Amino acid sequence: MDIKTASALRRLRLVSAPEAVSFLLLGVCSVLKRTTDFNAVPVMGAVHGVLFIIYVLFWLDAWNRTKWPVKTAALYFVLSVLPTGGFFAERMLKREAEASVIAARARKEGVVNA
Repeated sequence: MDIKTASALRRLRLVSAPEAVSFLLLGVCSVLKRTTDFNAVPVMGAVHGVLFIIYVLFWLDAWNRTKWPVKTAALYFVLSVLPTGGFFAERMLKREAEASVIAARARKEGVVNA
């Protein structure tokens, strides 16, 4: 894996958790708006919207660089629209990055011909 691909995966991973947190906070703010006088939905909606757009842009870049199969790319997109999906995406991307580092080291040492 080259440095640009690794960077694309890292960026996607780093925005996954904050996007998931903002989605959950938006849900909490929505409930609070309907049950109390507290209304932070416009602010949290904007924050979540910006983070979601960044996630989608980073997802497109990662898909383009990694050449994921459509199933894998679709999974990462679906995880972005689920309230806690970003946490799972972050965990999966971390595992994928670690596996690619291990594979690169094995190739460098001549252990595998992959």
